[in-house]
Amino acid sequence: MATQSREDGITLSREEMETLNAAFEQGTLAGAASRLQEILESLETVHLDMVIMGETGSGKSSFVNALRGLRDEDAGAARTGVVETTQEPTPYQHPQYPNVTIWDLPGISTFGIYPEAYLDQLGFSSCNIFIIIASQHFTAQHAVLAHHIQSMGKSLYFVRSKVDVDLDSSLQRRPSSYSEAGVLQEIQEDCEEGLRAQEIEFSRVFLLSAFELGKYDFHLLKETLEKELRHHKWETFLLALPGISLQILEKKKASMLQHMWLVSTVASGIHTVPIPGLSISCDVDLLVRTLQGYCKTFGLDDNSLEKLAAQMDQPVGQLRALVKSPLAKAVSKTLVVQLLTQATSMVPKLSKQVVSTAPVLASMASGALSFATTYKMIRSFVDKVTEDAQRVLIKVFEVEAEK
Repeated sequence: MATQSREDGITLSREEMETLNAAFEQGTLAGAASRLQEILESLETVHLDMVIMGETGSGKSSFVNALRGLRDEDAGAARTGVVETTQEPTPYQHPQYPNVTIWDLPGISTFGIYPEAYLDQLGFSSCNIFIIIASQHFTAQHAVLAHHIQSMGKSLYFVRSKVDVDLDSSLQRRPSSYSEAGVLQEIQEDCEEGLRAQEIEFSRVFLLSAFELGKYDFHLLKETLEKELRHHKWETFLLALPGISLQILEKKKASMLQHMWLVSTVASGIHTVPIPGLSISCDVDLLVRTLQGYCKTFGLDDNSLEKLAAQMDQPVGQLRALVKSPLAKAVSKTLVVQLLTQATSMVPKLSKQVVSTAPVLASMASGALSFATTYKMIRSFVDKVTEDAQRVLIKVFEVEAEK
């Protein structure tokens, strides 16, 4: 569902308008908000389970940590090493999104001669995403797993890890003729040839480095998941991704723009209280939780900034100085009321589309104003936190370039 916003008004997608229209048949804003609250709650409870498999030493656990925005030495990180450190299937919840679980499995050599039976025994048939990682070649054991996972109709992706190590090695061996693009193409073709020899269906092999997740093919993996995952599963995965590129930040913002009209309607119709000095009523507690969640999604909370500063070996104060909007813990009821007051003078009129499709909303002046004010406030807040996250990321790029 896509929410469209214009300077002269708020417009909604056809699907959103149909939902609003059906809800308003109950005749009240509270009735509509109650229906939409069910949708909002369903979005917040979507679970995503991802399984990471590969040989011992292939970088499975480092990849798990990278997806969770952690370094190998951080508290709560998956154990890593050149020998097998994962003895049992281990679930790791995302630090900020506990409904996202990433499973780190032991090296596939420990699965025995029937790896497919091993997966069935552990009950992984309910998981959403399977990723097989290899740091060199894809073998017959990889193939057995792949065929079994694909026979279950599950999403399966192949990752060739540690390409940064291969590039460094190639540069040292052949400095005069070194070509990064040439080495990457050679690795890609070798992996694809191996999979074809095992008669495995695949779209492509994604070349990655867990220590430089923003480089190489991670953006292609992200785009593939976006196309293949069901809408709500993709939104869950996207919000949990570390903000390692400007493109990911823009995708996060786009997701929030789809989410904020739901929040605005629910906040304007359920558990509302009058806002002193304003002609609106809304659920301030819901708005506080929403804005705090947006900050955390963009890494604009103390814990995320401290981890990033440690990774950069830079004072955390330098990153905090780049953030103009409040950090997550600073979002309070008082702040939300202040932001609503500021938004009152900038509230757009409801578009003719909304008025004609849901006339009950237009007839309820107080509810309409509450909805429009809340929407404008959230939209302005998202714009600002996006700019802050972009400034922080650009600073990270500058520091990395200097190293």
